[in-house]
Amino acid sequence: MNLNRIVSPLDRYVFSEFWRIFLATALGFPVLLIVIDTTDNLNTYLQRGLPKSQVLLSYLYFLPDSMFMILPAAVLFATVFSIGTMTRHSEITAAKASGISFYRFIAPIFAGAIFAVALGLLLGELAPHTNKRRTELLETQRFANNSDRFNFAYAGDAGRVYKIGGLHLATKKAEGIDIERKGSGPDYPSYVATANAAAYTPRGWMLGRGTMHIITGDAADVTFTFDSLYDRKFIEKPEELTASARAPQEMDYAELGRFIQAMERSGTDVNKWRVERMLKIAIPVTSLVILLFGAPLATSTQRGGTAYGVGVSLATTIIFLMLIQLTKAVGGKGLISPELAAWLPSILFGVIGLTLFVRGRTLVRIISKVAGPFSGIDDRG
Repeated sequence: MNLNRIVSPLDRYVFSEFWRIFLATALGFPVLLIVIDTTDNLNTYLQRGLPKSQVLLSYLYFLPDSMFMILPAAVLFATVFSIGTMTRHSEITAAKASGISFYRFIAPIFAGAIFAVALGLLLGELAPHTNKRRTELLETQRFANNSDRFNFAYAGDAGRVYKIGGLHLATKKAEGIDIERKGSGPDYPSYVATANAAAYTPRGWMLGRGTMHIITGDAADVTFTFDSLYDRKFIEKPEELTASARAPQEMDYAELGRFIQAMERSGTDVNKWRVERMLKIAIPVTSLVILLFGAPLATSTQRGGTAYGVGVSLATTIIFLMLIQLTKAVGGKGLISPELAAWLPSILFGVIGLTLFVRGRTLVRIISKVAGPFSGIDDRG
């Protein structure tokens, strides 16, 4: 198959215009956030005695999470400016005169948006690990509130979830311990361990008076009781457990799923975590949805120029981010399904965008029909 017959020089040109603006936005916004954070917190980091190289590396670890959130906005900016520029320069008109439809003309931009979806899914899995590493580099755990904790859960490594009834720093002891690990088969079985008490030692935590249930996936499940048992995988220090129960941003999709299951079994409300987990998929997919909104919007920027395009894109981005925060709150409170809450911004923008895209009408025309007599908007020409 000859690739040149499928990908024409025009396709490469349109894709390069989109890709140039997409990269500038996807990297530019995180860099701006880094500059703001540096201005606010650099003195604090240096007062802790952190090496400058360590602080700089922490900002490198910050990039995946910040890029993950901004990807839909990057697609919107790239769509609005690439299509808007080509509209103002009559390139789309020339393409139509050559028999190329508008939909075929922007096909490379759809390809770019699909790539952005894949990149978002990848960043969503990478960001939790870089966020955790950044926290370690900045040593925020050491400066967190070091007090006893009660009735909390902690997501450890290798799929382990700890539920702890009480943790006491002064004595380095705990009570009401439940440990769950999700396995993959007989060679790496799942297990559930419960213990009335536990004490921290340099070798790990010693569990006291408990039960171990090993689940192999067949009839050979094993259950036994113990008076004392060293858990050499449970190596987190009491201060770490007190200061840093892992946030959703520090767990990937699978880890967060195991954490939610463990919390559900303990009777804890998990709605906010369910929203966060689904957002790891919904936000990347929004990169494709926002294209349906941005493509017809771009044709309206030719009248207002670059400043108009920047203003509309920024306003849309702010509305989108506000909707995410709003649906987090609504879904976290259980007012609607957490999964629906996570997808609601994408659904809303998708319905509006698909309507605009199919009808081929710009946002300006719709606004002018509704508010023209009152707002002075002129849609002639």
